Amino acid sequence: MINGKKFSFQKTKQRLRVKKPWDDVIIFVLNILIAIPVFIISHQNLIELNWFFNIDRILLFILIIVIIQLILRLLRMVIIVCIFLYVILLFYGTASGNYGFNSVYEDYDSMIYTMSDNPFPQDIIIAKLLPFPNKSKILNAIEYQNPRVRNFAIMATSKNFKNIKGYSDYRTIIQCFAVFKEINSRWNYVSDPKDSDYIATASESLGYFSGDCDDHSILMAASVRAIGGTPRLIHTKGHIYPEILIGTLNDLETVNYLIKNVLFTKESYKKQLHYHIDERGQVWLNLDYTAKYPGGPFMSEEILGALTLN
Repeated sequence: MINGKKFSFQKTKQRLRVKKPWDDVIIFVLNILIAIPVFIISHQNLIELNWFFNIDRILLFILIIVIIQLILRLLRMVIIVCIFLYVILLFYGTASGNYGFNSVYEDYDSMIYTMSDNPFPQDIIIAKLLPFPNKSKILNAIEYQNPRVRNFAIMATSKNFKNIKGYSDYRTIIQCFAVFKEINSRWNYVSDPKDSDYIATASESLGYFSGDCDDHSILMAASVRAIGGTPRLIHTKGHIYPEILIGTLNDLETVNYLIKNVLFTKESYKKQLHYHIDERGQVWLNLDYTAKYPGGPFMSEEILGALTLN
């Protein structure tokens, strides 16, 4: 009877396994979702062997999948139950308008984009700042309370990215990106008079959208500040350019997704974001006139001074 019961139990278990192949599918899908970010981290941290056809990286990905698959199969029952409960919570979140399936997809997609583009983000900490050139003149020129500057910024937000939905927490950043697009799409670089450093006010630059790097930076900073953004100007060798405060590294992931998938898809295709991290861990994104998208390449990464508008 014992052997008979044992045989009957095993036979029933086998029948259940045949009738429920979905658990293997779930385990495999979960494996892939975990393996992709693990592979990106491993790929960036392990020395490349430069084998033919990148076979070393192919074998690395296969090895990661095999290891994760073994671990997941050992914890099969616990994982299936947890996934079942998690799916129920996501259904509830989707139905109630809170964190649901779409939110999970956006978070995962944003994470992959950020990791693959810049797994080792710059961590430039500003210890000492040299005096900022023409500081008082530049501050006076950033007329963010001037009605012309404010009206221009409002016009830019109405013209660009007005109907972006689902990112209410990043509305100000998106509107600042609209200002960036309007200014950079119209900006005409014109040098200062010979042997003279001419500094145009923000309202003056609105006349022709022309000038050199400090004129562009002043207009960008004033317009961004006029609609609630936090800009700063960076002084480097022979150049001044604007940056905008993004926030934390978590905020950067969302902004990275927005730039690459929603706002500047063509301009930023297969390109990375360029930014600085200050001494407080805050992320500042490049808005230079040479950039085709927020976070475009720096002309020079060295920081000689920074002027922040609080």
